[in-house]
Amino acid sequence: MASIMSDDIDVLAKAKRALGEDYVPSDAEAYMSEAQQDYFRRLLLEWKKSILSASADTLQHLQDGPIREADLNDRASSETDWGIELRTRDRQRKLITKIDSALRRIEEGEYGYCEVTGEPIGLGRLVARPIATMTVEAQQAHERREKVSRDD
Repeated sequence: MASIMSDDIDVLAKAKRALGEDYVPSDAEAYMSEAQQDYFRRLLLEWKKSILSASADTLQHLQDGPIREADLNDRASSETDWGIELRTRDRQRKLITKIDSALRRIEEGEYGYCEVTGEPIGLGRLVARPIATMTVEAQQAHERREKVSRDD
């Protein structure tokens, strides 16, 4: 699980580097100004592009042929690696849906505001997790309610 999350973080970091600009949203400007919205739009699009590129690489490897390891242990190890890779790609497919949703929220002027409270999510949280839909407090409350309902 930790490696999957680090993969998501690595892809996001790569997307941030690919933007290749000095602009970083700051609290000194109006919240969700045109410049901030443009920054997050381009970041989300670059993140999506990076994920799709990685998915294409995986697809190409799958099309190259079946696993042909002579040793049973090597074959089992290779199949396990492929299983992990496919689960990662499935997570990223779901992430693309969240990215598309964030892009839609930018277009509708809802991006950057908590879907529960309507309060600003905050630039720090959005820079760290551009697909965030709730403030930290609302997310924590949501997770507590989710845990309680799972425990029942």
